[in-house]
Amino acid sequence: METDRDRAHRAWRNAERIKKLSDNLIKIGPWGIGLDGVLAWVPAAGSIYSLGSGGLLLYEGLKAKASPWTLTRMAAYMLTNSAMSEVPIVGWAMDTLFRAQLMAANALQKDIEARHGPVTMPAGPTRWGVADPAWRDATPSGPQPLPGSSAGRSAP
Repeated sequence: METDRDRAHRAWRNAERIKKLSDNLIKIGPWGIGLDGVLAWVPAAGSIYSLGSGGLLLYEGLKAKASPWTLTRMAAYMLTNSAMSEVPIVGWAMDTLFRAQLMAANALQKDIEARHGPVTMPAGPTRWGVADPAWRDATPSGPQPLPGSSAGRSAP
């Protein structure tokens, strides 16, 4: 059974993936652009992506039992981002530069780290630039248990 800490740390990793995909696929110094910035210029697609990624981040926040203040901040970032998408040209440009998913994910990650401690990223293959514990290296003896999992341990 998954503990609250394990679920929160999984939410932290999922938030990391969402912010990378949304706002940091192409990084130039401190700036980055991702799907949210590109899709902002496609009228319906930008709004749909913003609402979907924002919904996923809020879902992860709820599953991680983030504080109400953190969830409120996350929702405010995402609503602001979606509202910008509704204004042609100027709004799309602002949406491209406003990194709402990154700010919402950072708020969630800080909340998780404050309540559950830092997240250790397992070594190994990555998905979207984030080490993914679900991807295990196969060895001649078969897949290895995930670090910190109870597989292979006897019950106390």
